[in-house]
Amino acid sequence: MRWTYADSRLAITLRRLRSRFGISAPRVAVRTHIPWYWRALATIAVLSISIALAGWIYDAGRKIAGFDVRETAQEMAILRDRVAELEQENIQIRALANAGESTAQIERTAQQQLAIQVKALEQENGRLKEDLAFFENLASAEGKEAGFTINQLRVEPNGDPGKYRYRLLAVAQGGKKDREFRGSVQLVIFLQQGGKGAKMVLPTQNDPARQKFNINFKYFQRVEGAFQVPVGAQVVSVEARLVQDGITRASQTLTL
Repeated sequence: MRWTYADSRLAITLRRLRSRFGISAPRVAVRTHIPWYWRALATIAVLSISIALAGWIYDAGRKIAGFDVRETAQEMAILRDRVAELEQENIQIRALANAGESTAQIERTAQQQLAIQVKALEQENGRLKEDLAFFENLASAEGKEAGFTINQLRVEPNGDPGKYRYRLLAVAQGGKKDREFRGSVQLVIFLQQGGKGAKMVLPTQNDPARQKFNINFKYFQRVEGAFQVPVGAQVVSVEARLVQDGITRASQTLTL
């Protein structure tokens, strides 16, 4: 039996069809087409579930380790409240301390003023005693020889370096009190400066305040004033004089 050309071509075609669609043909998978937005939603859902699961695992791990966010937040809130209470108590304590300090300051000021008043009263009492003694001596001096005296000479520092205050009582004693003293007070100040002695006589010849040393009395007169020595000089003694017509009528010396 002889095959023709047409028969051979037909056989080749049949073999090709069997290899493509027959039992030995390769398997073909049929897939359903899914839109892209559904795939995106599925991906987001999977990621959300993964994140939630990771957070749950993290919280569970911290709880197992003994750390709880809610408990810690509660403890922090309690601590904040306690800090606020302590700050308020601190403010109250400071207010009480300031009030106590103010009261103490007022008391100290009152005590200082009282001490100043007491000192002034003591000084006044001392002057009154001196005045009493003076008048007693003045009464007992009646009938004695007429003359002038200086009593109660006092010299004290005036606070500033080199400044001093002085006071004295010039008295006419004995005899008839019909003679009036017209003259001046003179101060002779003996100093020690730089290991050497020095002397100052007040008032000086050219002192513009010379008239302040002039006095005029018939029975007695209180005299007060101030003088200044060079800074660093030490006053050793002060002699007060009553000078009339260039003659010293009375004197008294005070050693410091």
